[in-house]
Amino acid sequence: MASLPSCVDTLIIGNGPAALILSYILHGHIPYYVGGHQDSILDLKLSKDPSLLHLTPDLYAHFLSSLRYSTQALPVNTLLDTLVRPNADTEINPKSCIEWRYEPEKAISHAAIGETAQAGGQWADNPVAAGADVGTLSYAEQLSLPGYTYADHLAKGQKQAQYDFVRPTRSEVADYLKAYPKAVGISDAVYTATRVDGVYRVQDGFVVGSLGIRCKHLVLASGIFTVNIPPPSLLAPVAQLDRAEEPLLVVGSGFSAADVIISTPPSRKIIHIFRWAPDTRPSPLRGCHHSAYPEYATVYRQMKSAAIASHRSPSAKSPLLRRKSNPFFSQRNWATTYEGLPNAEAVEVSHLDGSSTATVKIRLASGDIITRAVGGLQYVVGRRGSLDFLSPELRAEILTPTSSMSHLISGRTLRSKAETSLEVAPSVFITGSLTGDSLIRHAIGGCVFAAGRILGAIRPTPFPSASVTPSATVSPSQSTSSSASASSDTNSDPSSTPPIQPEHHEEDQDSSPCPPTNGHSDLHLDRRKLARALDVADAENRLWVDSGWWAGGVGVGVAMGPRISRA
Repeated sequence: MASLPSCVDTLIIGNGPAALILSYILHGHIPYYVGGHQDSILDLKLSKDPSLLHLTPDLYAHFLSSLRYSTQALPVNTLLDTLVRPNADTEINPKSCIEWRYEPEKAISHAAIGETAQAGGQWADNPVAAGADVGTLSYAEQLSLPGYTYADHLAKGQKQAQYDFVRPTRSEVADYLKAYPKAVGISDAVYTATRVDGVYRVQDGFVVGSLGIRCKHLVLASGIFTVNIPPPSLLAPVAQLDRAEEPLLVVGSGFSAADVIISTPPSRKIIHIFRWAPDTRPSPLRGCHHSAYPEYATVYRQMKSAAIASHRSPSAKSPLLRRKSNPFFSQRNWATTYEGLPNAEAVEVSHLDGSSTATVKIRLASGDIITRAVGGLQYVVGRRGSLDFLSPELRAEILTPTSSMSHLISGRTLRSKAETSLEVAPSVFITGSLTGDSLIRHAIGGCVFAAGRILGAIRPTPFPSASVTPSATVSPSQSTSSSASASSDTNSDPSSTPPIQPEHHEEDQDSSPCPPTNGHSDLHLDRRKLARALDVADAENRLWVDSGWWAGGVGVGVAMGPRISRA
């Protein structure tokens, strides 16, 4: 790895997918609209100025009124996603409406710095004790970065036939991201195994106290999955155990908990404590279609069965499981190896020093107390990101007045700011999962916006005060460690649910009655059946229009309504 520069125009903190995309653009690869999108309004707007660095809100102003863009992702992320993969949810390998043109005169000096041993961010790490062969939430065709697609990567290994409608494993995506910098020629700006700390503002930009690097623009691409919420002190001794012959205690309601269950040997018994509040705080697993995501659908069915059984007599039958259509169901004898305890709570732990097991007393939702012997614990109630590598003054600029000043942040922490602009403070940008959109397919929009601002193609974001007071100089020794304890987090309990999951499992966010789905709202749909569903909806809508009922029975031909667009 080359030595770090002392001064760059732009410093990107992180080396995950968003950081790699932005580096690709800042190397001089500029996206242009080349036509062909079925949205005639969008096509007309972009045809007048095809350079996508000139992003303006008017380009996506009509998105909210169109069924074509029924997503909760940020409009700018939806815009680039639909241009890169138009009709991606209903067509196989649609032709992109974007051409990446290499214009080296537009390249600027920059560096993307991350702590992981290889490029890829959280994909290159293993923050949750789950198998590396667990499938991603996204299909392979939705994971590609510009200039070197996932299909290109597979073609090198003669695996192209395994591309369509396949969910790659975490390790396969990590291999792709590791190869990406060299494949597209950006390795000179991507740094690994390097810690950033003590970043503060000065009059003409920013300084990284721990590395002595100065920059004019700062891009935060550090993600929201770097810190696992630790177990409470009561369960801490159990977390140190590792006796595979005894039951495993799993605490959590989301994708990470499901990953642990999926990865546990089929013969090992699992005791699963989870929050069950489907009407107010549903598990993100509820949205997983049984055909597209059979493993997650199976875990959710077991949770639902346990929740129903806890309110019924022992003789009551559990919900019908899709045994025939779900091959994952048969991989484990769920009746004997899985015990679901909805809304239960561990109230006492007995563990003798040197013993490889512990006895846990658990209070059920009914109030009854049960006792279970366990040989290990996986406390997977959520992950968070951290901004503690920034000085307190700079962190205060970035966080909204209503945000907690805790070092731990979720996808919701900066969402309200991101909905206004991804420039969250003067010359400070966020991208990737920090925006609240955690899928790789939604990372390009934020990167194009940041590049447009950095290259001067987009006007600066107005801030309340035109002048910025430089933060007081903070030495690396004064800055809080970026691996600070999460014990002060008030949300460290099994109530953490809604999604935004790594792509691979960015699920665990702050809970709320109406949590953002961040791209996971359509997991209940099987993409292979979505095109037919839209055709049926289109026919039904036509029948309704032709009936004249909607116009008071005046008949056909009076003010025809819009047809559903198959996009």
